[in-house]
Amino acid sequence: MEYHRSYSDSGSSSHSNHHQTPLASLSSQRSLASVPSLNSQSHHQLVNHPSNAYHRCLTTLKGHTSYISSLTLSGKFLYTGSSDREIRSWNRTPFDSEFDSEHSITNVVVAGKGAVKSLVVQSDKLFSAHQDHKIRVWKISNYEPDQQKYTRLATLPTFGDRACKVLIPKNHVQIRRHKKCTWVHHVDTVSALALSGDGSLLCSVSWDRTIKIWRTRDFTCLESISNAHDDAINAVTLSDDGYIYTGSADKRIKVWKKGEGDKKHSLVDTLEKHNSGINALALSSDGSLLYSGACDRSILVWEKDEDGKIVVMGALRGHSQSILCLAVVSDLVCSGSADKTIRVWRGVHREYSCLAVLEGHRGPIKCLTAAVDRYNPSEESFLVYSGSLDCDIKVWQIFVPII
Repeated sequence: MEYHRSYSDSGSSSHSNHHQTPLASLSSQRSLASVPSLNSQSHHQLVNHPSNAYHRCLTTLKGHTSYISSLTLSGKFLYTGSSDREIRSWNRTPFDSEFDSEHSITNVVVAGKGAVKSLVVQSDKLFSAHQDHKIRVWKISNYEPDQQKYTRLATLPTFGDRACKVLIPKNHVQIRRHKKCTWVHHVDTVSALALSGDGSLLCSVSWDRTIKIWRTRDFTCLESISNAHDDAINAVTLSDDGYIYTGSADKRIKVWKKGEGDKKHSLVDTLEKHNSGINALALSSDGSLLYSGACDRSILVWEKDEDGKIVVMGALRGHSQSILCLAVVSDLVCSGSADKTIRVWRGVHREYSCLAVLEGHRGPIKCLTAAVDRYNPSEESFLVYSGSLDCDIKVWQIFVPII
């Protein structure tokens, strides 16, 4: 079995260390002309359009010395992971123009080897996905009102999970010539994590082309789908009604679901419209729309038709290079690109407009998250957090016109 690395990452897969991918590989593939545009405004119309969002960069968080590879929010805290194994937490209340990022770091840990590829929080646990094929679980402890620390609870797969499967031959899978391991192991970079709506299950995807389902209560691996794609899996998102969406360098999005009475997930749909590797997936706030971003510079918008079949509505165009990350908050979609910009989109009656283009990073935008601005409850105000290959995290405030 041969494993391929992601199109969108500057690190190297452990199975292909001799194939170092330069940052130039983040540039876009040919554009996606076969899907109609949903844009209602072109970029040159954006400049002084009265319905545009007002935006500003509140602060730049510095401290990481290598590129930002993942970030997530939980309560008062922002968690960030970098390409040099480092995870940091930042007290984000409040981020304002006087904010001193040097004093906001509450804890720093270094774990594993290579990049921290994904971070998710479930209750008082932080799950981190790593380039060294592992998932690590951290206990979050509050020891002061505005500060936290975290200690490692487990590394997945756990020793107990491995031990109970190692003696049974059918639990072993061939990963390459003359080498086997148990099916609970990822054998290449763990590229993305997602939690089920109730937090009871964690889904991980990897460049080894597998999908794994873990129980968050005791960290047991419940299921592994091997050969889920033909190339590295770069993105995953879960819907509240039990669907798993995975995006791969093989240009496909696959949809997985458990049937009634089934113990395992099975493939229920394959979405093929992108013409290059898929880097990011996100669901709309109500779960009715799926957004996908790829190296073809387009964000595709998918919905279910009357027969329940997922079809493409159209494309959001404006970025000049690969789409590397997506985030959804309320009715906004935020996209980060190798072109060093972030775009904020809003869809009204199946027509989308680009409300803002956020410029200021000096490198490709690798990760995004967004939230409602709790400090401006009377305003249509949102906060967007972006991590870049320039090693900086920026916090943006977006004021959106009321429709």
